[in-house]
Amino acid sequence: MAENEQPASDEVRVLDPRSLRGLAHPLRMRLLSALREYGPATASQLADRLGESSGATSYHLRQLATYGFVEDDPERGKGRERWWKAVHRGTRMDSDRFLAHPDPAVRGAVNTMLHEIATVHAQEMSTWLGTMHGWSEEWLAAGEISNYTVRLTPELAREMRDRVHELIESYREKEVGQDVEDSARFRVHLHAFPRDED
Repeated sequence: MAENEQPASDEVRVLDPRSLRGLAHPLRMRLLSALREYGPATASQLADRLGESSGATSYHLRQLATYGFVEDDPERGKGRERWWKAVHRGTRMDSDRFLAHPDPAVRGAVNTMLHEIATVHAQEMSTWLGTMHGWSEEWLAAGEISNYTVRLTPELAREMRDRVHELIESYREKEVGQDVEDSARFRVHLHAFPRDED
C-alpha cells in the first residue's frame, strides 16, 4: 500500500462501549490516526514519527489489534519485521449516547477521547498557523478559520451537522491522487456545541 492509500476497508467503524474503552488512550488514538493518514508502518517507524518508544508503540498496536482497529499487513513483513495497517477508514462515536452511559468507565473513556481529539485539533491548527506562510496563495485562499452562531433547537442542530457531514463525504468521490500537481491533504475540523446565554 502506498503512503496515504486508504485502508482495505473503506468503512467507518461505529464504536460500542467495549471498543470505545479499547481506543480511549491518547497514544492508541495517535497510532491509529497515523496509520490511517500515512499508511502501513512498523512499531519502530511509528515510534519515530510520534516520538515514543518502540516498546510502547508495539504494546498499544497489539491492544488496537485486540479491539479490531488494526491488523497485520503480511505483504510488507520481512523476517521478524511486523507491519501494521488500519482496518477501517474512520471511526465514529455517538458521544451523546455514551455521555449518559450508566457505566462510569464508558463515560470516562468518552471524556478521554473528546479531550484528546480537542488537543490534536489545537495542535494541528497551531501547526497550520506556524507554517501557512510556506503555502501558495491558492492554498491560503482555500483555507478557513471562522465561527458562526445561530439559534437552533437540538433537532435543527443535528440536521445542520448531518448536512455538513454529507457535504464533506461527497468530496471523497472527487479525491485526487498523490501524483496530482498541487494536491495536498485537506484537513477539516468541525466543532459544534450549544452556549449559555451568559
